[in-house]
Amino acid sequence: MDHNLTQPARGHVKTVFFLILFVTFANFYLYIGFALKPYMLFCFLYLVFSLKFFRLYPVQLFESALFCFYLCYAFSGVFALYPMSSVRISVGILIYLVCYFIMKSMLGRAQTGAVHKGLAWTGVIFNLCSLLFYVAGMQKAGFNFDREGERITVYGLMIDRDYPRLIGLLQDPNFFVFYNTLFFAFYLCNPRGLLNKTGLMLCITANLLTFSRGGLLVMLVLFLIYGIIHHPLKQLKMVLGAGLSMAFLSYVLVIYFKFDLYGILESRMEDFGEDGGSGRFELWGKAWGYFEDHIVTGIGAFNFPDYNAYEYGESLSVHNTFLDILSESGLAGMFLYLLFILLLFYQLVQKKVYKERPYLFLTFIGLLLQMAFLSVIINDMFFLYLALVSTYLHKRTNAAVNEGVGSPVDRRAS
Repeated sequence: MDHNLTQPARGHVKTVFFLILFVTFANFYLYIGFALKPYMLFCFLYLVFSLKFFRLYPVQLFESALFCFYLCYAFSGVFALYPMSSVRISVGILIYLVCYFIMKSMLGRAQTGAVHKGLAWTGVIFNLCSLLFYVAGMQKAGFNFDREGERITVYGLMIDRDYPRLIGLLQDPNFFVFYNTLFFAFYLCNPRGLLNKTGLMLCITANLLTFSRGGLLVMLVLFLIYGIIHHPLKQLKMVLGAGLSMAFLSYVLVIYFKFDLYGILESRMEDFGEDGGSGRFELWGKAWGYFEDHIVTGIGAFNFPDYNAYEYGESLSVHNTFLDILSESGLAGMFLYLLFILLLFYQLVQKKVYKERPYLFLTFIGLLLQMAFLSVIINDMFFLYLALVSTYLHKRTNAAVNEGVGSPVDRRAS
């Protein structure tokens, strides 16, 4: 694992930095029949002006399974009651995949140091800007969270059932934690240097202020896993430092801003049994019912919101990636998606990524856990993560091959 991240990385630092940064600006898009996001525009401009450097890297096993899944998922639209929804998501998948190959080309040309510097700086900027947006929203709301209705958004603040939840640069507090998982895992595994320590504190603070129960669970699980695989006693200093920093932050919020942080956290946990996981349990039941009626091929790609709108008056997603896939593409789609997950896990373990790039392994665990509470069939940050894994595996394989071949002198000596 590379701990020396303070050395300047050579080559493509700015390209990688802007790529990762623009992925976090997913909420600032231009709608032209589909959401044209900043990183998409950046990818297309990169392709136009750097076409001679574009390269298609070999497809990994997990990527092959993922592409087969998307083909099956799009094909399920043939049987859909709302075919236009399936067409829209199929076009979206195509655009995402084109951008994915461009991202791989960018990351493939970059050195490891450039990628790590891009992650380190982007994570700080993303979390700092999100916290500033949150504070601006708090001031705009006059620190009054007792509002009628749900999900009132003010800048980076969402007032949800009297809870002042951070959404930062995104639209949803739970997706904020999802996007932040890569940065949190990176800082956790690379705690050296002021930049990374600052990034870790900002990540923890922002995630806590989302008041996302799933987000808190993910942070705790990743802390525990990292401690288990990397000598718990050596990580005690970092844990104590994080704890003291959070205690100081809590003191400032409670004493100076009169922010009942403990009361809100306690209330969120108590509400879990009463609100049915914010209505998720009911949606999961509907998704399972649609699957039982269409076991093999499902109801069709991206048709759950339309079905729910027709029967219940609200266009909602399932809030569970696996049940979403099961209801919309049936057993055929679910088999391929689980194959993709298993192959990705297999390659991470086979190549010992948990030792050499533990932040990639922890990110996989964190994203997988959150998929049980979010619908992320296509997602910008998830594709960026897959591109990082794919390019790392490719470089590692090439390095192993080069070491195995050796020079002619080495071969004669052997």
